[in-house]
Amino acid sequence: MPPHVLDNPAWASLCGPHAPFAVPAPDGGGRAARYRDDVSPFAALADPGDRRSWHDLQALTGPGQVVGLTGLLDPPDGWETVGSVPGVQLVDTALRAEPAPEAVRLGPADVPEMLDLVALTQPGPFLPRTVELGRYLGIRHEGRLIAMAGERLRPPGWTEISAVCTHPGHRGRGLATRLVRAVAAGIRERGEVPFLHTGASNTAAIRLYESIGFTLRRRPLFLAVRTPGNKAAKFP
Repeated sequence: MPPHVLDNPAWASLCGPHAPFAVPAPDGGGRAARYRDDVSPFAALADPGDRRSWHDLQALTGPGQVVGLTGLLDPPDGWETVGSVPGVQLVDTALRAEPAPEAVRLGPADVPEMLDLVALTQPGPFLPRTVELGRYLGIRHEGRLIAMAGERLRPPGWTEISAVCTHPGHRGRGLATRLVRAVAAGIRERGEVPFLHTGASNTAAIRLYESIGFTLRRRPLFLAVRTPGNKAAKFP
């Protein structure tokens, strides 16, 4: 079976709709790319099983630098894994997508509040320009941002729902579910299919997503890897 686009969604995004946010390999090899530093910490390999892709990523990133990768990866000799989080990838199979009348569109002017909410709730990486990757929606209470969700990776035909978070003082009201449904409605309007990632240990979130119509597709790893220092990695 040929690889599915969701097996390597960051690469498919950087080669497709997110190409304006991509930093390509400097040697023109075309086997590695990464998001701009203020957009996302993730990099991607054209083929994680091809050591030439790792060579291009090393050349792109520089020696001794840490980058984020996702998938089922086996870094070559000389690369250091500095962090590893087992994850799950879920796809929309029966979600009821619908607008949330109380939700507001979030943009660059809202980034300071969004960063504060992310720092408080830790839903995953969110940087000053992450908001530019897609449509972000939020819910406010007395003018204060208390919940949000939006779009991150966008491989052709699919869009990832990400940064789903609710202020601890406002949980239990279904705000996250309403925002997920609303973001999904916008994705469906484009003719695309929603999907999402979360940590495998986040069992409460996984149960919630499955209860509203998402289905487990695969179990990737989220890795933070350090490129080799002043010596090249060994490639077969």
